Amino acid sequence: MLPITGLLKKYRGIPVQVKASFWFLICAFLQKGISMLTTPIFTRLLSTAEYGQYNVFNSWLSIVTIFVSLDLAAGVYTQGLIKFEPERKVYSSSLQGLTTTLCLFWTVIYLLFRNFWNDLFSLTTVQMLAMLVMIWATAVFRFWAGEQRVLYRYKALVFVTLGVSFAKPVIGIVFVVLAEDKVTARILGLALVELIGYAGFFFVQMWRGKKFYSAKFWKHALLFNLPLIPHYLSQVVLSSADRIMIKDMVGDSQAGIYSLAYAVSSIMALFNSSLSQTISPWVYRKIKEKKIKDIPSVAYISLALIAGVNLLLIALAPEAVAIFAPRSYHEAIWVIPPVAMSVYFMYSYDLFAKFAFYYEKTNFIMLASIIGAALNVVLNFICIGIWGYVAAGYTTLICYIVYCIGHYIFMNKTCDKYCDGVRPYQLKKILFITIPFLAMGFLLLLTYNYAILRYGLIAVAAVFAFVKRKQLVGLVKKVMAVKKS
Repeated sequence: MLPITGLLKKYRGIPVQVKASFWFLICAFLQKGISMLTTPIFTRLLSTAEYGQYNVFNSWLSIVTIFVSLDLAAGVYTQGLIKFEPERKVYSSSLQGLTTTLCLFWTVIYLLFRNFWNDLFSLTTVQMLAMLVMIWATAVFRFWAGEQRVLYRYKALVFVTLGVSFAKPVIGIVFVVLAEDKVTARILGLALVELIGYAGFFFVQMWRGKKFYSAKFWKHALLFNLPLIPHYLSQVVLSSADRIMIKDMVGDSQAGIYSLAYAVSSIMALFNSSLSQTISPWVYRKIKEKKIKDIPSVAYISLALIAGVNLLLIALAPEAVAIFAPRSYHEAIWVIPPVAMSVYFMYSYDLFAKFAFYYEKTNFIMLASIIGAALNVVLNFICIGIWGYVAAGYTTLICYIVYCIGHYIFMNKTCDKYCDGVRPYQLKKILFITIPFLAMGFLLLLTYNYAILRYGLIAVAAVFAFVKRKQLVGLVKKVMAVKKS
């Protein structure tokens, strides 16, 4: 009992900022983990074609969300919570009001012309209405969750996130098993859980802020986010257009196989969101305080961590696919390596873009994003037609590299103007992490038909990690402890 008592005493002595970072990370892992653990169930309840249709719905959901909600719960909200800290409650309630107004407006537009929209998206009226409910409910939750993170209030956020994460697959399985239209049943299950689980936070923030409309904050949010619509849309195009194009150019089954590969790869994307949520408020404060030189050491460590976890996924891709889906999905193994490597560049871009976000250089952000998205659509159209759906994974990687380079260039331009010429990152250090990461990723891909060689490489990596375990733990602690500084 003494060791447990000692651990509890040490835990109580940890600063709340570090506790919050730890629980936000654990929460994100469990949230994604619960979703991924139920993937083998849904890939067996749904055919590859049905699984493809469901994931194409998710792709359209991501795109439509940008237009309906303007993605106000993203960059502008986090930035605003820091910028308007004394008026935080009013700021939060007014952005809830603006998002609700936008969702109601687009719901009316949909109902007036529903046949047109249904044909455009190849979805039914029930599916479209469920989509609109999910857009509103998710935005409501993201506003509340963003405020909890900035204030380091982790207990309620962890409780709600885990409750909803458990309910989604449970309700989804029941609905799918009982229904004939299994795709619609899966969608309705998600919409129902999100509506029940999240809607209350709208009233919580409205009660605290007591302001549905604020000319000041509505104007700020719209002026900040409207120029970013191409940026947010470009992000969605980079992550979702491939599935829509595969469905139209190849078929539902191939879209389903590709979607599984993307879903497995996105396991590691949770490291992106977890680390980003951990260090974003800290980075913004360092930018605000002009302490730019404090940022690189933490950023380099986080890049190396992201590279490491994605290499682990690439190494175990054949086993991961075998666990998560039946043999009919086996070809997904060839898509995972390039998509997993793309996850690294997703995180890199976010580190670079924070400077343009803080100084509201939305034109820089928009230009880099449009270039990446346009290139993705063009390359997908060419490469999928020539080499098949697996090529979409490589076009995604190429486009994220271009996307990342664009944001790096514009970050330096922003820093030259607003940070007294101080540039936060050294290119040679970023390349020192990036080039070996790419080389090892492609090397592991070449071993997929040679299991003994692949397991040998995994064993060497495991021994290295064990020998260097103290240093690795120290690096993780350094990133997790950023909020203390």
